[in-house]
Parts: sequence; structure tokens; C-alpha cells
Amino acid sequence: MKARIPGANQSRGDMLKKIQQMQEDMQNAQAEVEATEFSASAGGGAVEAIVTGAHEVKAINIKPEVVDPEDVEMLSDLIVAAVNEAMKRAEDAMNQKMQAAQGGLAGLNIPGLF
Repeated sequence: MKARIPGANQSRGDMLKKIQQMQEDMQNAQAEVEATEFSASAGGGAVEAIVTGAHEVKAINIKPEVVDPEDVEMLSDLIVAAVNEAMKRAEDAMNQKMQAAQGGLAGLNIPGLF
């Protein structure tokens, strides 16, 4: 014989509503971050990269004084460093938004939820 706890179904329903709200919050947070632009520079501002939260490179700005035909490798390194840092900033912002949207439920490890 199963014991019935008064209000148990209501608490499951409340939990389901909270999970659905959290998923909606996570989708909104993801869309917000993906639409945001992140920038980073390298070489003391000689090269700037601008990316979106969706990991799309929007622009690479290079100061003319760093364009040296004799040292293309340094310019390439600066571009890579700026792009990587901008992507890291986008990823960090996404992680922060997702953690905030998940609230305390992130540690529950519910399959298919996250």
C-alpha cells in the first residue's frame, strides 16, 4: 500500500513549473549572450578582435603601425591572441548567465535537463 502525502502532486507540479521557467530563462540568457559583442586586444591595443557570444568574428582592427611586412608572424600572433581572448570572454559570459539561470538546480544532475 502506497502512502499518499497531501500536496505531493502539487509540489511536483510546482517543481515542473520551476524547471520549465528555468529552461526558458536559460534560453533567454543564451540568446542575450549570443547577441552580445565581446572585444579584446593584444599588443597593447595594437590588434583588437570583436566577436559575438555565438562565436562569430565580427571585426579585426589593426593599427597601421604594427603592420610590418618583415614580421608578419608577430601580427598573426597578435590576431590569434586577441581573437582567443575575445572568445574566452564570450564563453565566460555564457557560463555566468547559464549558472544564474540554473539557480540551485544545476547540481541535481537530472538527465536531459541541462
